[in-house]
Amino acid sequence: MENKITIYCTNTGTYKDFPVGINLIKIQEEFDIKAKFKIVNAKVNNKTESLNYQVYHNKTVEFVDLSEPSGMRTYVRSLCFLLAKAVSKILPNAQLYIEHPISLGYFCRIEDKSIIEQETIESIKSKIKEYVASDLPFDGVEEETAEVVKMFRQKGFEDKAILLETLGDLYSKYYRIEDTVDYFYGCLTPSAGYIHLFGLEQYKDGLLLRIPNRSNPVELEPVIPQPKMYNVYKEHLKFLNIIGLDNVGDMNKATCEGKMTGIIKVSEAYQEKTIASIAEQIATKAKDGVRVALISGPSSSGKTTFRMRLEVQLLVNLIKPVGLSLDNYFVDRDQTPLDEDGGYDFESLYALDIPKFNEDLEKLLNGEEVELPTFNFTTGKREYKGDRLKLEKDSILVIEGIHGLNPELTAGIPDYQKFKIYVSALTTISLDNHNWISTTDNRLLRRLIRDFRYRSYSAIDTISRWPSVRKGEDKWIFPYQENADVMFNSAMMYELAAIRKYAEPILSQVPNNVPEYAEAYRLLKFLRYFNYINDRELPPTSLLREFLGGSSFKY
Repeated sequence: MENKITIYCTNTGTYKDFPVGINLIKIQEEFDIKAKFKIVNAKVNNKTESLNYQVYHNKTVEFVDLSEPSGMRTYVRSLCFLLAKAVSKILPNAQLYIEHPISLGYFCRIEDKSIIEQETIESIKSKIKEYVASDLPFDGVEEETAEVVKMFRQKGFEDKAILLETLGDLYSKYYRIEDTVDYFYGCLTPSAGYIHLFGLEQYKDGLLLRIPNRSNPVELEPVIPQPKMYNVYKEHLKFLNIIGLDNVGDMNKATCEGKMTGIIKVSEAYQEKTIASIAEQIATKAKDGVRVALISGPSSSGKTTFRMRLEVQLLVNLIKPVGLSLDNYFVDRDQTPLDEDGGYDFESLYALDIPKFNEDLEKLLNGEEVELPTFNFTTGKREYKGDRLKLEKDSILVIEGIHGLNPELTAGIPDYQKFKIYVSALTTISLDNHNWISTTDNRLLRRLIRDFRYRSYSAIDTISRWPSVRKGEDKWIFPYQENADVMFNSAMMYELAAIRKYAEPILSQVPNNVPEYAEAYRLLKFLRYFNYINDRELPPTSLLREFLGGSSFKY
């Protein structure tokens, strides 16, 4: 009698028996799942796997479509593979760099091509469509790492060779389409035919790879102009190139060669120079009437430490900073807006008492003294404890909060009195030339550590809450980021290597029988790419200390 395995499908809530060794594609067909969008991968016992994955034991399987972050990651990686193959055919001597997210897509650069002709772009797009129409299979190949490294070196992919060498695995998996090979962190779709929608167009001095809309993946994401963010990325990539750290493999190599002390010092000095420059800009603008510095940014972007370091630099510029937190202006909890699930929407602008905030702000700017409220997070009520504030003639009011760049927050204050700063961890170092590092992952890892160390939250708590946080950011923060006068990149080039030893024990506590395990497992795999570094070299004023501990600032 043929051996059987039993699969429980969470999508349908039913069990079925299958032959041993069957792959997920056939299992999906048998369960006849009615997904809203294209299914592109599956969670097998809460681990994300390719649909080519073969099953040999009883499993619980959840099929994932494009509306899920995991599904979109799989789709975009597969699209990038097709882009790399198409570029290699149209421009056989060119090197493609898929560098960072921008304008709801991904910025790509082709080496030595400052301007890419429209005819070339159309040829690349046509090639990708040709591969999709042919439904070329993506074959995963696992071989001894030494042989994979040798193959990548022979093909001129030194970035991938160094990454795999410094990872230290005995075996490595790469992907093949016909005669094209590449390496990707995470699984791909089974074949090119899954890539039904994409865009490619000229963007600045490179290309913008457009992807399906994350909430409605039957249409493309719109192109949102982000010139300020583009310039921040470009500046930091230039800095990385000058010091020779284009990719994680380069950093791991520097760690092995004992060079990380110097890299940490340079990275910290570069960041301090940037903060000093922002303070100088505020000092100059103060002569023209600027009285308020507004600091905004998404969760775990390092806004608090940035504010404290900015205040130091403002004092150096003979300006007295006075801090004010938007958190003190929360409405009483019973007046907090509700989200679509009926829970409190603390990310909403209207979770703040905007009229009261503007009343106090206007009085302060008119030279009046105000009594500041304090929000009691335990009782959910506003309190007054006699804290009073008055701005002196040479003072700048420094306001920190996620809504700082929303025009509605400070509608009663003239623009000439405001200096707006956007802070975020815009990760610029990449795993290799085709594998960027998600800025969202960087911030999530920071938050995991901070929540665990200082708020007594488990990794399960933080991971389960993260989609709601991201949803709030998409609605209330990101649409206003280009309103900033300046953008500050809080990501450190060495950061993830320093974070690894703090994050791993926290993530390892997540059991594999909870939904959050899939994300914990993914992050643990991701962190393995970074060689451990000794974080004792981090100065006490480092922005990273806000999350790791040991800061000389008081939070």
